[in-house]
Amino acid sequence: MPESAVTPVAAPPAVDRALTGVAFLGLGTALPPAVVENADVAAVAGVGEDWIVKRTGIHRRRWATPGDRLHELAAVAATAALADANVRADELDLVLFATCTADEIIPHASTLLADALGAANAGALDVGAACTGFLTALSLGSSMIEAGRARRVLVVGAEILSRHLDVADRRTAALFGDGAGAVVIGAAGTSAVGPIILRCDGAHGPSLHAERSDGFIQMDGPEVFKHAVARMGEATLDVCAQTGVELTDVDLFVYHQANARILTALIERHDLPAERVVSAIGEVGNTSAASIPLALGVARERGLLRPGQRVLLAAFGAGFTWGATIVDWNPPARDAAHAA
Repeated sequence: MPESAVTPVAAPPAVDRALTGVAFLGLGTALPPAVVENADVAAVAGVGEDWIVKRTGIHRRRWATPGDRLHELAAVAATAALADANVRADELDLVLFATCTADEIIPHASTLLADALGAANAGALDVGAACTGFLTALSLGSSMIEAGRARRVLVVGAEILSRHLDVADRRTAALFGDGAGAVVIGAAGTSAVGPIILRCDGAHGPSLHAERSDGFIQMDGPEVFKHAVARMGEATLDVCAQTGVELTDVDLFVYHQANARILTALIERHDLPAERVVSAIGEVGNTSAASIPLALGVARERGLLRPGQRVLLAAFGAGFTWGATIVDWNPPARDAAHAA
């Protein structure tokens, strides 16, 4: 075609690249009612109660009953978060469900949860990143809001890990618990969510895995411990460097509650004030994707989590996956949720 016959292409319209801010609007948690003490699992696993406490810091955990459904447990936490945010389920644009223990392969847990809540106008997505799942889902939800593709997003982490435990395996039988936690995030003028670092290393996958053949979690404890301390420590320093924040400027550290000894190692390695590091594992165990929101709920109940605080979140899980972010915990007034 002759050059003179080519129709000029109009320049695309200018696009406003300014990102929308993200605010935390509400928080909710839920635990199954059945409390399982160390004595209930120690004998079967061939260990003593004191051995469990010494190696994990766990005294008890919650386990679901055989008839419980994961999305129903998650719905309790999500309903509490929506009420805390003064947001109706039909105002949600997206439901993000972080879990590795969905009841079925399909349908996905997120769609069942959205239906249970009445989130008729929302999209739904399961997020699989093991114990880093909640942080990963928070990154996805925040990005959707920042890009202007959503205004209110429900981020849930929930697990029923007890169904994937070999109760005779001393490495895992006493370690894991069941639970759910949720936050509602929404559009705001100023963002409360800073950069979110997400990393992975699949070469170490066999160190913490579950096969489809039996579904039981298998773990090389020393290997996982070593990498959890190193990776969460690295992510802590990296996210502080990205945001220009010193460790001494962080008001509260909310790490994945995998093992009390991991928390102690992080405190000692990075000289963190122990009173600023949330420890909730003693009462609930390792709840994987539910761990961080449950720890936030415990911190709020204890008066440790208060508006205006700078809070560092970090997680490490199977895969290996890990990550961290720094958020400003300053939920707006309840009536402000509808003003955004």
